[in-house]
Amino acid sequence: MTNAIKKERLVKGVTTYFKENLGIILAFAVLYLFLAINPATSEAFLTRQNMFNVLRQLSTNLYLACGMTMIIILGGIDLSVGSIIALSGCVAAACVARHGMAIPVALLVGVIIGVFFGMINGIIICKTTIPPFIVTLATMNVARGFAYVYTGGSPVRVVTKEWQFIGAGYIGPVPTPVIILVIVLIATSILINHTRLGRHIYAVGGNVQAAKFSGISVEKVKFWIYSFSGLMAGLAGVVLASRMYSGQPTAGNGAEMDAIAAVVVGGTSMSGGSGKIGGTIIGALIIGFLNNGLNLLNVNSFWQYVVKGVVILLAVFLDFIRNRNKK
Repeated sequence: MTNAIKKERLVKGVTTYFKENLGIILAFAVLYLFLAINPATSEAFLTRQNMFNVLRQLSTNLYLACGMTMIIILGGIDLSVGSIIALSGCVAAACVARHGMAIPVALLVGVIIGVFFGMINGIIICKTTIPPFIVTLATMNVARGFAYVYTGGSPVRVVTKEWQFIGAGYIGPVPTPVIILVIVLIATSILINHTRLGRHIYAVGGNVQAAKFSGISVEKVKFWIYSFSGLMAGLAGVVLASRMYSGQPTAGNGAEMDAIAAVVVGGTSMSGGSGKIGGTIIGALIIGFLNNGLNLLNVNSFWQYVVKGVVILLAVFLDFIRNRNKK
């Protein structure tokens, strides 16, 4: 392939990306400019430290949103990821604090727990006709319950510098969770856009029966995508536990809602069959900077829930309008 063809494809890809996400890109630009020029927020908002703090905080949401994007494209939902964050983080922290395991091994154990719960979700959803909402609602409670039982309801503290590095450390000037996030986003983008599994996700989400007639193993697709979502939740759990210097059984409360919000605001259709990881990234940035802006404006935390709820409702309404116009 010549350099000219590569350049042409790159330009075409960038142009297509901006066309598909023009609305949310403009929304993000307006939000960013408002916070940048508002006298009440501009001084603190534009600092490098604040930018890195926002990216560090939204990295957890984007880990989850990577898996959630594919699940929603499938036409499913995963409510268990917030509780998996808590259980994975608590077990990983306990492996170090209580059992003296090496930190890399403990982190791997936490991630494996996430994968395990994702696989359980996938198996039940594939082998039964129980809706994903009900299955993941059940495993949400199971994982949260195990987190409380395992810790006795108390945080599991780990204060070594090696433990803190993955969630609160830096590689050069860049926070470690942001470096991990870039790797995750690249891997997810390749999976969705350049693999057979990625093509099958859209086929299954668009029309399950047509996908079956085309020879696609719908069960395998769902199993692997729910497993991937569990992997992302496990990763988010150990990174968050590292950042908080402890495994918290209350960690991840509402995280599934923030992930769903990022995906929906990013333009992925709740009816399945369409969506892009690029849109999810912008959606997560909107949610992250919205949270940051509301904090800088000293908006009451209770009202912040209201604002985020309105943003999600608007995004879902726009999705409804788009789907109605297609028909």
